[in-house]
Amino acid sequence: MKNLQFDTKAIREGYQTTNEQEHSEAIFLTSSFKFDSAEQAAARFSKEEPGNIYARFTNPTVDAFERKLAALEGAQACVATASGMAAIFATIMALIKSGDHIVASRNMFGTSIVLLNTIVSKFDITISYVDLNDLLQWKNAIQDNTKLFLLETPSNPSGEVVDITALSEISQAKNILLAVDNAILSPALQTPIKLGADIVIHSATKYIDGQGRCLAGAILGSQEIIEQISAFTRATGPSLSAFNAWIVLKGLDTLSLRMKAHCENALKIAIWLESQPQVKKVHYLGLKSHPHHQLAKTQQLGFGGIVSFEIKGGQVAAFRLINATEIFSITANLGDTKSTITHPTTTTHGRLSDEERENAHITDGLIRLSIGLEDADDLIADINKGLLV
Repeated sequence: MKNLQFDTKAIREGYQTTNEQEHSEAIFLTSSFKFDSAEQAAARFSKEEPGNIYARFTNPTVDAFERKLAALEGAQACVATASGMAAIFATIMALIKSGDHIVASRNMFGTSIVLLNTIVSKFDITISYVDLNDLLQWKNAIQDNTKLFLLETPSNPSGEVVDITALSEISQAKNILLAVDNAILSPALQTPIKLGADIVIHSATKYIDGQGRCLAGAILGSQEIIEQISAFTRATGPSLSAFNAWIVLKGLDTLSLRMKAHCENALKIAIWLESQPQVKKVHYLGLKSHPHHQLAKTQQLGFGGIVSFEIKGGQVAAFRLINATEIFSITANLGDTKSTITHPTTTTHGRLSDEERENAHITDGLIRLSIGLEDADDLIADINKGLLV
């Protein structure tokens, strides 16, 4: 059937039942695959015949995850990787060469900035950083050798947003690839390719799995782009295991339901936090007070599960609140059914310089919440204990 809705695609797309007629997707835990003859082996390796060869780059379970996620993102193709960071690195290494230039958002996940500054730069690739929401900065940062715009929107943890369609018009005019990290929202809430992005990157470890069980990443785009990236991952081996592929494949079944619940809980908690005298500022796109609220409404179906807030008293007060919680898990992961809490300055963005943290609006009093699926009133009571200490 054509024109299926998102929830139907999330459950029915991607997987082809084997001769065993299993109803739930099978896991193919094998390192290699047999051939009927030497001629068939030669045909597979030469790509004259489609089929499985070796699990570093072909596996039916991984393939099912890639096809389903591509259907949900509206992409022609997908390649899965062992983690979200592997996906970012593979994208850059496959598409960018020595002497090229990247323009990146300074509001990205801290490890993405570390990757660019300490590893990518070693390949004689230069990077310029701009404020995510400032289209003029993106335009002015373009050089003759600029080949890639790299960003995440919304940003983690402050929830800043860029107009993807407007940015794509700038990139397309100069033949620059636009890559968007969509891990914070997932395709249930945002589909960047439909808004003009060339590439979508995921840490499937986050909401796509949704239960904190495994690491996984994915890159999506046109067939031509993904073939280039697949050639890199085939040769270098940042492969997604069949078991982890099965986990994130099943995570897609419930993605839409979970994201709606994450959004509902997050909004309730953000509204409550905004009324607390000990809180200086709340960063959540669902709040009308957020400067990017209206823009987010035009390109997102929801505002996600990440709420961050600045508490009066800096790091001392932030640590006191975090340590007072009992329901929240103190961990830097996000996108879990279990709510998590962390102090970005000393964890996710701890390897950045003071200037880089300041540019990314990461303050000593900032606390990031990844709101899970517990009862929102219980979560509010848990946070409130820390505010009352």
